[in-house]
Amino acid sequence: MVQSPSLARPPYPLLFLLALLAGLGVGAGVLRPAFELSSSNTEESPPPAAAVEHQPLLPREVLLLGVDQSGRLTDVIASLNLSETGLHLTQIPRDTFVRTSEHGEQKINALYYYGGITAISRQVSSLLDRPLEHHIVVNLKALRQLGDALGGLELEVQRPLRYRDTSQHLVINIPAGRQRLNGEQLEGFLRFRHDAEGDLGRMRRQRQALEALRRQLSQPAVVLRLPQLLQLASDNLNTNLNPLQLAGLAHQLANQPLSSSQLQGHLGYRNGISYWFFGDPDQQH
Repeated sequence: MVQSPSLARPPYPLLFLLALLAGLGVGAGVLRPAFELSSSNTEESPPPAAAVEHQPLLPREVLLLGVDQSGRLTDVIASLNLSETGLHLTQIPRDTFVRTSEHGEQKINALYYYGGITAISRQVSSLLDRPLEHHIVVNLKALRQLGDALGGLELEVQRPLRYRDTSQHLVINIPAGRQRLNGEQLEGFLRFRHDAEGDLGRMRRQRQALEALRRQLSQPAVVLRLPQLLQLASDNLNTNLNPLQLAGLAHQLANQPLSSSQLQGHLGYRNGISYWFFGDPDQQH
């Protein structure tokens, strides 16, 4: 049986903490002397000079993946493009049809399980027609803890969200209206797709939550919760970004305008299975 990819802790915990401090707005002026001090006096091993030398402080684009509790499927797939004028999020529907020589015909959210980060990065790069060299993979089981650590996220729920799945121990019961969602409610808000909108509605709510997260990160009170946030990141995040790149990304997310779009295409069927087809589905056959 194919083993599901595991999430690894980010390297250099002390440097990651400094990066998070800088990214949340504590300031580059604080980061620089602290980073120099940690490189010479801490027991933690700093990143190899060659590795830092060949990685720019701010990546141009990052693949964002959210894996389900089993670690098999990527229920969140998006590319975050960074520029001097702001950030742009391109969301990839989880049911997007793909065909690869190694894994055959699949929904794109299964590629991470079958081929790991290499397979899904290659496929998203092909769909977007641009290279993706950096990634962040987050286990969605951390949503409850993250929401609670941040003190909840204030969101507008357009219609009641109700769903129960005993196999996943998932109960969603969120009334309509503007409200602050705690961790359990936030998980339900982001995972719900059991209405006429389906996955497209879920992607819209993901954009809502990301915007709310940006507002939350800009608040000074968030710094007081850094120990909890750091532990959550360490336990549930896998990335090939170095600590300074993570700092740059967090800073951009908190301070730059964000726009979004989704992969163009349309719903269709192949062999009795529902897919999201990119472009003309006849060209996929």
